[in-house]
Amino acid sequence: MTTRAPRKLASRPASAIARMRSAGRPRGATASSRIYAELRAELVSLARRPGDTISESQIALDYGVSRTPVREAILKLADEGLVEIFPQSGIFVSRIPVSALPEAIIIRKALEETTTRMAAERATASQLLGLRAILERQREAAAARDREAFHQADEAFHAGIADVAGHPGIWRLILQVKVHVDRFRRLTLPQVGRMTEVIAEHEPILAAIETRNPERARLAMASHLERLLDDISAIRTINPEFFRPT
Repeated sequence: MTTRAPRKLASRPASAIARMRSAGRPRGATASSRIYAELRAELVSLARRPGDTISESQIALDYGVSRTPVREAILKLADEGLVEIFPQSGIFVSRIPVSALPEAIIIRKALEETTTRMAAERATASQLLGLRAILERQREAAAARDREAFHQADEAFHAGIADVAGHPGIWRLILQVKVHVDRFRRLTLPQVGRMTEVIAEHEPILAAIETRNPERARLAMASHLERLLDDISAIRTINPEFFRPT
């Protein structure tokens, strides 16, 4: 059986970063919070690649603000480990810390096993239809090879399960824990057949929730997230420039 060569993540043009910026922000949002949110999205999606430089003055110019709110946003991103600040050299997008990935995945797995089990116990008919619609949206994104839409549908599926469980706050906690895992996950999607595999892993999770089988749902979610642990070594080998040396 012939094995296809794995694919590296293609770099995005600078114009793609500009298109990610949304003008429709709530009026009450401060300049700093807007810049933080949009830069964070660019970093997590790998629109800004590890090792890239970040210019405070350019960002300030792009947003039409002083450098103060830009500095505030960058300091928050540094606290999350998404950027590194070197006083004499500049600001750089951080590389993915391999050593932090297993712990974050294990924490996420423990929390999502719980929400999935509870969703199977509590789901209403309309909530099940909502989850099924998200999965179909993910299937459409995979058919169109739209990795961004696929990722967003993937997030919606997992967040939706937490909502059905009655504990949306658990998903908000997971979002904080999995920031570097999300960067790593973006590198898995270009691999041949990976999006199809994710959908195949989501199907038994949803089927178990639909049939009110909490234990089967928990086990299906555990198996799905354990795949991330299995992928770390291979993805690091394919894209070594994205990872921090250990």
